[in-house]
Amino acid sequence: MKETTRQHYDAMLARIAFTYGVAIVTRQFAATPELEQRLQDKIVEQSNFLPLINVITVGDMEGQNILGSASGPASGRTDTSVEGKERTPKDLLGLDTYGYKCSQTDSDVYMKYATMDAWAKFKNLGERYARYVQQRIANDREIIGWNGVSIAADTDIATYPLMQDVNKGWLQYMRENKAANILTEGGTAGEIRIGAGGDFENLDHAVVDLAQGIPQFVKQGLVAMIGDELVGQEKSALYRAIAKKPTDKTLATASLTSFGGLPWMTPTNFPARGIVITSPDNLSIYVQEGTWRRHIKDKPEKNRVEDFNSRNEGYVVETPEKFVGVEFGNVKIPNAAGDAWE
Repeated sequence: MKETTRQHYDAMLARIAFTYGVAIVTRQFAATPELEQRLQDKIVEQSNFLPLINVITVGDMEGQNILGSASGPASGRTDTSVEGKERTPKDLLGLDTYGYKCSQTDSDVYMKYATMDAWAKFKNLGERYARYVQQRIANDREIIGWNGVSIAADTDIATYPLMQDVNKGWLQYMRENKAANILTEGGTAGEIRIGAGGDFENLDHAVVDLAQGIPQFVKQGLVAMIGDELVGQEKSALYRAIAKKPTDKTLATASLTSFGGLPWMTPTNFPARGIVITSPDNLSIYVQEGTWRRHIKDKPEKNRVEDFNSRNEGYVVETPEKFVGVEFGNVKIPNAAGDAWE
């Protein structure tokens, strides 16, 4: 790399060393618990969705879920004047017990000398690079959270471009812990048809029906998370219906502010044909304390600087009873001609 770039690079290493409280960063080093939390906060800031959920530091690699919802009413009255009667406390978290398991996750990146040379004209090279790494980790967490199905010893990004083999995400957590809450098919084996003449006539119909699977006592704060392809289909059908009545456009737009009576959103990296109903704070990412490790290496053989990052993390649905959804890979919608499902 150029000499001016080298100076910026050395300054960046010195800043990282100071931040982590280590003498040298060109060999593996670990973050303190306090710094780990600050790193987590910085990563969360790079996402629109992660700030809505829980990113929690845990002490053990595996254990029972930390958060949860009340299992039912806790208020009442007992007539203690009656012989043999006494007040009996209720188990506030009496729902089924669920667990978590954190797995090593590597986020190894590199920056070419040419890129560093281009960035060297900026005084904040270190900050720019930190954001680059943080944004990538935040984006990866979202993709894994919605698409992860397994934990492979040796992951294959070519075969699994959505990192399906890096970790088990929230939908997989449900498949393994409360499969009945994930709809896999409707009237046609292996298919869930959404559209006129299908299992659900529209998204309102789908959301109303699916939400019935959530007990009343945990329905607080529910949001319908819906993929952009399904939303696009709904909008297209609506606008086609009002094409001859432009004055109805305002009413049509207003009708899209909710589905099935619930507010809705399309989280970043959410499956295009996915539907999930829960509250965002029912979703968590657990990161095991003391496992964030880093190693920065100058690699002249490749004309680049390599940055190795790893930590143990897992994806958790805190209260599976409060989560319902569809197997998005099985969702079918009408084709353009409206004469087949695809």
